[in-house]
Amino acid sequence: SFLDYNPHNGVLAAVTQLGEVVEVYNLKDSTHVVRIGEHDEPEFKVSDGYGIPTGIMGFSDVQVTDSAIYAVFHGTPFKEIARQSGKLPDGGKYIYVFSLKGEPLYKYVLDHYIYGIWVDEATKTIMAT
Repeated sequence: SFLDYNPHNGVLAAVTQLGEVVEVYNLKDSTHVVRIGEHDEPEFKVSDGYGIPTGIMGFSDVQVTDSAIYAVFHGTPFKEIARQSGKLPDGGKYIYVFSLKGEPLYKYVLDHYIYGIWVDEATKTIMAT
């Protein structure tokens, strides 16, 4: 999912499927933070009235826990996807961890490509699909 909400702390996080943008809303104190990563916002070109993505595949999942925000990030340029004609592994190879205020904390580089995550902070477990 590109959106997750934690009712315990009132934090809502949204991530972009294209580009590298994370938005964090704290519904308890009405703060809003936008973090734009090095791959920037989603990019498109218009062709025959359609928006064609030209940037990168961005995030595929986000989870807001009681103490952090976890997101699966792909980072694969569409030019590379087109050049490989579907032969690239599918999914993200990174898990980004942000504070509840949207500050970057960690970047995990994985040895497998994934799409979704489930985080259990109590047992320090991340399950991936």
